[in-house]
This record gives sequence, structure tokens and C-alpha cells, in this order.
Amino acid sequence: MKLTRLRTEVVHIPFSPPIGSALHELRSADCVLVFLESDAGLVGEGLVFTLNGSRLKLLREMVLSLEPLVVGLDPELSGSFALRAWRDVGFIGHKGVSIIGLVGVEEALWDLRGKAAGMNLSRLIGACRTAVPAYHSGGLWFDRSLDELRREAAAFVKQGWRGMKMRLGKPDPREDVARVRAVRETIGPDVALMVDSNQRWTEAEAIRLGRMLEEFNLAWFEEPIPCHDHEGEARIAAALDTPVASGETEYTSRGMFEMLRCRSADILMPDLQRMGGPSGFLKAAHLAEAFDTPVASHLFPEMNLALLAAVPNAMFLEYMPWCEPVYAERIALDGEGCVIVPDRPGWGFSFDPDAIRRLRIE
Repeated sequence: MKLTRLRTEVVHIPFSPPIGSALHELRSADCVLVFLESDAGLVGEGLVFTLNGSRLKLLREMVLSLEPLVVGLDPELSGSFALRAWRDVGFIGHKGVSIIGLVGVEEALWDLRGKAAGMNLSRLIGACRTAVPAYHSGGLWFDRSLDELRREAAAFVKQGWRGMKMRLGKPDPREDVARVRAVRETIGPDVALMVDSNQRWTEAEAIRLGRMLEEFNLAWFEEPIPCHDHEGEARIAAALDTPVASGETEYTSRGMFEMLRCRSADILMPDLQRMGGPSGFLKAAHLAEAFDTPVASHLFPEMNLALLAAVPNAMFLEYMPWCEPVYAERIALDGEGCVIVPDRPGWGFSFDPDAIRRLRIE
């Protein structure tokens, strides 16, 4: 089998209402959908995205620029694409849009390999489990009132979620404490509760707030300070009983290795888009395993599900529904707070042509 064509579609998924965060307002997820066509009639699918349409055209052009590296390739040799693409983008660097662009192509390559084998990618890699613990990340936002937080948290529990994440960052830390208390009292002691500060604090502020929150038995305290300060993260992790989670903003497994070397987080959060694709994600996860450190995914639940199912040290899948409207299938819970790994081939989730037509932009 040979690859014959790389094509893309661009879709706009509005958030209604817009999402208020401690950093800026989030209005949409804008995706570049990647399709790799083959002479066997099989098509592999991948996805990369940006928020609020930022540099969307640039991202699409980066994806399309890689077509010469895949047309004519046997998809079973997907590793050769990763190797050649890494070298090809070296002059412009191994962070940012150059890395994100090659991710969509590699995702589609892996999807095609799974479809050709008739296997879900988790089993093609070598699955450790058939369901992955998950938490709901698509709510409990920074702009929610206490009553809204209580209602949303109760709704998540009713839907079957056994974990959820809320955002912090109020000017007065006592207000953040009150918000966490409201959610914890609503969901009870047995549901995992994560908090995310979106790099909001200084080191001293993060330690102070972290100590104030320790009574709530949090699953983790995420990105308390700017992501580049790994030594500061390490000092916060050492000062708190609550685990510190970080890593979603780092690039490639080399960035994950530096965090592990610094002991900057108790839980690593590799981002599929910033790791350089599925191969980079698995490299990061296995590096973390060597340091006895668990990993939790960031975004991309439809693809991260198969990867985490094959990772021994997987802790949680982040369920974020931002890109869900483009898919024909939906994430399914097993009744125990875990997401079921589908037995469908490839990633196990496919793009919905009707949704693409509805959401497509030029």
C-alpha cells in the first residue's frame, strides 16, 4: 500500500457561550483536519487545532508543506516519516508550528496503519487496559459563580464522571478556596478533583495557595507558575503534599526529560500536539515511567485514549469536548468513571462528513 495524497479541511467550532479563563476569553476551536489517502482506498485521519483562529492559515500551510515527505510512502514505515520530518523542520526549529504541523500527518499515518491491520491502535501498540480513568475538563470555568459551579459539578457526577477539573486564579486566594470548597462539598470525598491555575502565580503565591487547598484532598495542583520555570515548579512540588501536575506546554520528549531531570512535577501532562505526535507522546510516557512518574493526557481525548490504554503509567485521560463536534462517534463511560477503549480500527473515532460540511471554513 502506498500513500497517494495529503489533503486538509479547516473547520470552525464556536464556543457558545465563550469560555472565561484567567488568561483570556476562549471563543472557538479551529481545526485543521488531515486526510492521507492511499491506493488501497483506505484514508487515515488526524487533527491539529488552535484557539480563536490564531494563526490557523499558517498551521494549515505547515501541514501541507509536508506532503512531499508522505506521498509514495508505505504507511507501515511511518517511523521513517517521523525521522525525515524531524530533520526537515530542523532549520526552523523543533518547537511551535513546525512541530504541530507534522503531528497531524503522523496521526493520520498511525490511523491508517490501524485501519489496514483492522485493529484499534491501542492493541496494535500493545494495550495494558480496555478502559482508562478519566476526568471531565470541559466545565467549572474561571468565570462561573459558586452556584454555577455547584450545579455543573453535580451534573458531571450524575453523568457518571468520577473526576473533574476546575480553574483558579482569583486575585484573592480566599475566593479560590471558597470555590474549591463549594465543588468538593457538592461532589463528596470520593470523586477526584483537580485544580488548574494556568500559570497564574509566582512561586511564593503558589505555595501559599497550595497549602490553603490541602484540606480538600486534590488529585493535583496544575501549572501553578509559568511553564518555563521548572526549578520553581520543583520547589513548589517539594513544599506541598498535593501533587503538582505540569508539562502540557512543553515541546517534545526532550522537554519532558528536562522536567523529569528537575523533578518539577509529580504528574507529567504531555500534549499530543506539542510532543510531535503519537510517537513523541509514547516516548514521553516511557521516559516518565523510567522516573516512576505517572502521566495524564492533555486534550485530544479521541486519540489519547488509544495511547494511554497502551501506557503502563497512565493516570487519567482528560476529557475535553472542544473538538468533539467533528467526530461521528462519542467518548463512552463504563459506569466506573473510566472511558471505554473502542474496538474500532485506527484511533477508533472518525470524522463526520456532515459535521465537516456544516463547520467548514475557507
